[in-house]
Amino acid sequence: MDYFPLFMNIRDLPVLLVGAGRVAERKARLLLAAGGEVRVVARSLNGQFRHWQENGDVRWLAAEWSDGLLDDARLVIAATADTELNRRVYDAAESAGVPVNVVDDKALCRFITPAMIDRSPVQVAIATGGSSPVLARRIRGWIERLLPLGLGRVALAAGRARERVKQVLPPERRRGFWEGVLTEQHIRRLSLQSDHEIDGQIGRRLDAAAGDDSTANGRVSLVGAGPGRADLLTLRALHVLGQADVVLHDRLVSDEVLDLARRDADRIDVGKRAGNHHRTQEQIHELMVSEARKGRHVVRLKGGDPFIFGRGGEELEFLRDHGIAYEVVPGITAAAGCAAYSGIPLTHRKHAQSLSFVTGHLADALAESDGSGIDWGHLAGPGRTAVVYMGVRQAAALRDRLLGAGIDPALPVALVISGTSDRQQVFHGVVDELPRLASRAPRGEPGLLIIGQVASLGSTLGWLQVPAELQSAA
Repeated sequence: MDYFPLFMNIRDLPVLLVGAGRVAERKARLLLAAGGEVRVVARSLNGQFRHWQENGDVRWLAAEWSDGLLDDARLVIAATADTELNRRVYDAAESAGVPVNVVDDKALCRFITPAMIDRSPVQVAIATGGSSPVLARRIRGWIERLLPLGLGRVALAAGRARERVKQVLPPERRRGFWEGVLTEQHIRRLSLQSDHEIDGQIGRRLDAAAGDDSTANGRVSLVGAGPGRADLLTLRALHVLGQADVVLHDRLVSDEVLDLARRDADRIDVGKRAGNHHRTQEQIHELMVSEARKGRHVVRLKGGDPFIFGRGGEELEFLRDHGIAYEVVPGITAAAGCAAYSGIPLTHRKHAQSLSFVTGHLADALAESDGSGIDWGHLAGPGRTAVVYMGVRQAAALRDRLLGAGIDPALPVALVISGTSDRQQVFHGVVDELPRLASRAPRGEPGLLIIGQVASLGSTLGWLQVPAELQSAA
């Protein structure tokens, strides 16, 4: 993030504008709309500036620039065609510690002015870090079409109701109330109504909420974060993350996904690593319940899909037994994501008509002489694909089980490391080479094994472009 986003209150504050042409005029309109006391330094004024001066809207401070004009200015904007003058203004402002912007010169800007959408008091600012103002304006147009014209009236009505909500509802129930009132569908309906009608609808909902304590407890959303990429989240997952009061996340959930959660949500790492469990499963159960009973919206965020080797069923059983409301938001499981990003079709009319998911995480089970009850010959036999989650560390035991079940030692295998991410690596080989493939996997990176004829297709169908050094490693 190159710039810290900030809305500044400049009402009745002196703002210095150097220049009085068309570009300066656009800046002056924004400054005046925000209530700033606009002082102009320019050799001459255009027609609009003369009109503003006659009406007392702006003050023509001086014709020539001098550093002393900065004495009490709180903000400076230079909008002239004189690059030498713009540099002098910038240097003086920097020395005086006054925020300065030289229009269309990113190197001489302590702050930038974003493209704005104004539905006062709702304001949306879009910036590209000064790289492309045209792109910022284009994005503004896209967003502006999504926001109802009456959005500001809804915001003002919500502001009028805040104090009564505080009086009527306990703290743990207030956010839930507002989330129920300010749904997209309801906002669009309210925005078409008068202030009196909006106030009435919010008031009636508040009266109903005050007489109903059934929502005193919070709730839990069991959310699949997918294989790692934030842009592979479902829309529902994105929506729920924006509502979360607390996020209990696993180790495999990427930072870019966590960054999509509500900014003031508590984030608790409950990830379990081999030999280093931050929390036991029982502690995670208790934490979900205790946070929900505080009236909070808990998002239990799991890599992949919560119902595929995610212990999601166990967590729902615990929530059900303790009377906690819950929902499940599915995610793209690692097998689907890693295979797609590796160009490996898990099923194929010519090569594989059935598909099995297996976990190789249970080292003790794989070490059992009977193969832990898993029929490897059936799972990875002709016309079948087997996907082994968390099997890298057990690659040798897995090879022995497969060969012992009569699987062809030359059956293709693909090992996908950090699938779907910019660090993705795919190692191709055969069953007999499983230990060697696993030894090439970077320590600590998540890996997934695909076993079957389809695994060989990735060498020709792969499409993801990865850095050259990772390609050579694979």
